[in-house]
Amino acid sequence: MRGRLPDRRHRTAGGASPVSAPVVSVCSVVRVLGGRRVLDEVTFDVGHGETLAIVGPSGSGKSTLLNIIGGLDRADAGTVRVGGVDVGSLTSAALSKYRARSVGFVFQEHVLLPQLTGLENVLLPTLAGDRSVHRERGLELLRALGVEGVWDRFPAAMSGGERQRVAVARALVNRPQVLLCDEPTGNLDSASGAAVVDLLREAAESRGVCVLLVTHNPVHARRMARLLELRDGRLLV
Repeated sequence: MRGRLPDRRHRTAGGASPVSAPVVSVCSVVRVLGGRRVLDEVTFDVGHGETLAIVGPSGSGKSTLLNIIGGLDRADAGTVRVGGVDVGSLTSAALSKYRARSVGFVFQEHVLLPQLTGLENVLLPTLAGDRSVHRERGLELLRALGVEGVWDRFPAAMSGGERQRVAVARALVNRPQVLLCDEPTGNLDSASGAAVVDLLREAAESRGVCVLLVTHNPVHARRMARLLELRDGRLLV
């Protein structure tokens, strides 16, 4: 049985989570591509330790929204704040630091480097940041996610579920505020997909990470605390 993820969030007396400002605040965001409004006045907030599913048909702007929050794309109008930082105002150098320190990414494809072992893939994000994350931190995450046995194996020798769990560990290694997950279960069987969703929920519960999950799977979407639906770039009310 896998262990709980390390670094549990602090709680107030009685077990209630402390009240705080939104971790992610998206306000009137517009993104135009090819003359079409891929995102059209999108506004929402996400709190500390909250899990949010973003659903909608292909082309509705879900991945574009995650890319803007993650600093991989820029909005044409509106603002995105993460931890109080205006992401759209950051320079290229500041964006690189923001992505290394504040955001973890989990994609449909695990995007592990084939020439690196499981542990080396997990520790890869630490090379771009200022933090020194020790080998024990990576092993602790792999152990908590139930895949400590792959630490010295290359991705080709792992199952699909193992590779995606390593990808989740890599996304968590720098202790991000936000975990952005774009169809992370799309290539997995039902059991492996459910296990990955378990890990995302655990990250929110035990570490206070804000989880945004883009998915076409209604079962996985319902397991998030809240659901937003995008259609033609607009949030449905």
